[in-house]
Amino acid sequence: MIFGKAGFGGAVADFESAVTAQDAKRFRKAFGRLQETFGQARESELLDGGPRLAAVLEQAPPGPRAVVAVLVGACVERGADPGRCAPGVLAGLRWALEQAAAFAGAWAATGGGAFPVPDDGGPDAEAVERTGLDPALGWWTLRSWESAAVALLNDRAVRDGVADRSGLLRLLTTVAEASGQEFTSLAYALMVLDGEPLVVLHRASGTGYLLRLSGVGDNFQLHTLLADALIGGGHVEGRAPAPQEAAVCRETPGQVATEGSFDLTAPTGEPIGNEGAPAGIPVVDGVRLLVLDEPSCRRSWPAGRFFPGMRGDVLLERTLDPEETERWYARVSPAVSPAVSPAVSPAKEPVGAEGAVG
Repeated sequence: MIFGKAGFGGAVADFESAVTAQDAKRFRKAFGRLQETFGQARESELLDGGPRLAAVLEQAPPGPRAVVAVLVGACVERGADPGRCAPGVLAGLRWALEQAAAFAGAWAATGGGAFPVPDDGGPDAEAVERTGLDPALGWWTLRSWESAAVALLNDRAVRDGVADRSGLLRLLTTVAEASGQEFTSLAYALMVLDGEPLVVLHRASGTGYLLRLSGVGDNFQLHTLLADALIGGGHVEGRAPAPQEAAVCRETPGQVATEGSFDLTAPTGEPIGNEGAPAGIPVVDGVRLLVLDEPSCRRSWPAGRFFPGMRGDVLLERTLDPEETERWYARVSPAVSPAVSPAVSPAKEPVGAEGAVG
């Protein structure tokens, strides 16, 4: 077989041709070349190659397909169009989740035990015998699909285009609970809220506010942006984040040290941990409702974004009038205990596609 142009661009063309022809020998060579040439790819090759690889993902064999999906995600992280890449990657993610859920069920039905730890060699004989090839491949490749999907879900248009995020989350929960493993990056990416209204009550001042949040990955990030909007905006008293602390929680790269300004409290009075996600804030009368209490102790962590490639923001829309505020306060209970959050977020380094390219 004589390959075409050298470099990653040529490898992409050869891969497309081999997949379309369903030629196993050519596919193996082209697949190897993709991995070998990615590290030296030019920007133009990445911008062009990501969507082209995504378009033929479905035709590739399941095991290599996941590796190519990671390459697609890495192309997106380096500038390729996430919208054009999303259909192929997200279809593959759904397949992997469905098969991994089937794996979990079959594994339990055939004696259970600790889930096998996936490696680069593919499913072992026991896993295939007990669950079938496709379910075993789904479990074996799920981490790769997580890396690829998270890279694309950094983009709001991609998130908006996922019609059944709740279904994907249910499948992921099934797999996570059965396997005892966490898939925090994928779960948080699927739970990101965009354009979501949030009613916030500041208990010490007796005031209330309507805010709108988008692209906020975890409550550490939410905490800093709330403090910037309310304390930094002069609406309530407390410690306001420095401009750089708020900036890294929006879109400026990096992390800087920050301190907590509140205890986050649910309407029931239960603490809400900074390590959680905004999607966990309870909904009351159709709107998420959060109470801010005075900080019960000093907490510090590196301010930044859970998803470094995702722009986040919390915008103050208006101060609630006294009558509205009173109605909302009628729906909340006193804080029952101080919220306790770790000093440092346990998941500040989410799965990234480029980092997974070996």
